[in-house]
Amino acid sequence: MRALLTLSLAVFLISPALAGAQEHKLYKWVDSDGVVHYGDTVPPEYAENEKEVLNSEGVTVDRLRGKLTEAEIQEQKRQEQLREQRELQRRSDMALLATYLTVDEIIMHRDRRIELFQAQARVTELYLRNLHRRLVSLQVEATNYRPYNDDANAPLIDPGLMDEINETKETITRHEGNLLRFEADEKKIGERFAEDIVRFKRLNGISD
Repeated sequence: MRALLTLSLAVFLISPALAGAQEHKLYKWVDSDGVVHYGDTVPPEYAENEKEVLNSEGVTVDRLRGKLTEAEIQEQKRQEQLREQRELQRRSDMALLATYLTVDEIIMHRDRRIELFQAQARVTELYLRNLHRRLVSLQVEATNYRPYNDDANAPLIDPGLMDEINETKETITRHEGNLLRFEADEKKIGERFAEDIVRFKRLNGISD
């Protein structure tokens, strides 16, 4: 078998058609039985097999990968994700070093950002206290009317008063959500700056 393959390759290489100025490509592939094949075209049933490209002198000039396995595809994706993460980290490091000269500058910037969230929280807390007082006042007023008053002779609550109560409740709920968001954002900012400080020290070789 090996002698036959060698002879086939030799005949191909010395073929007059290949001896001309235009160089032809020869493909080499292995079938499922391990038998090596040569040809100027690859049969469709072997199109997804790994194959080598030979020049007119029988020298391998290229290698065409076969169809990737699922494991190989997943590994390629993993490697691509790692490359993207490394690139993002590189850009982040460059921005960090370009923004700050010292750790103290990072701390100062952090404190300013945290103070902003704390100020927003204080304003929101004050507004909520006023809203709660307003709601209590409206609810007390509503007790003079049905359905908040059990007296069958009590007048039905004015729709405008009912709307004001509902709107005040909705406003309280919205601002309570804002307050929780300010607190969560303040925590995230603190954590992010803590990571920046650690990274800045590492990049600059600063020990604690």
